[in-house]
Amino acid sequence: MASTEARHARREDQAKPLVDSLKGWLDKLRPKVLSASATANAIDYTLKRWTALVRYIDDGRHPIDDQRKSPRDKNPIENEIRPIALGRKNWLFAGSERAAIIMDLIATAKANGHEPHAWLTDVLTRLPTTKDRNTSTLLPHS
Repeated sequence: MASTEARHARREDQAKPLVDSLKGWLDKLRPKVLSASATANAIDYTLKRWTALVRYIDDGRHPIDDQRKSPRDKNPIENEIRPIALGRKNWLFAGSERAAIIMDLIATAKANGHEPHAWLTDVLTRLPTTKDRNTSTLLPHS
């Protein structure tokens, strides 16, 4: 298995030119397609999510697909957030948007290598003295 750095370099060399070409093609094609068509909706959907779509190129840690050896190993990122996503839907239905937000933050902390309890303790300790413009520094990926 390739190292994170090697995977990143290979993606920069091989995938980036292809996705850049795809983006250029979509940008040129979009004005030629009827706005009410399914093709226009697909192009718009892709372009709106372009940053997320090509994020795997910028970081070799992100898997490019979910092709694993066994079905249980498929898509580890999706498996990691599935309980959070299902819980969030249930909590929102029950009226607890705060619980959904907290669970999202905990999942993000885990995904960024933080122990959630330690991260929450740190954030809640620093929050009262953090200026509004600096609250983004408290997020798990900062």
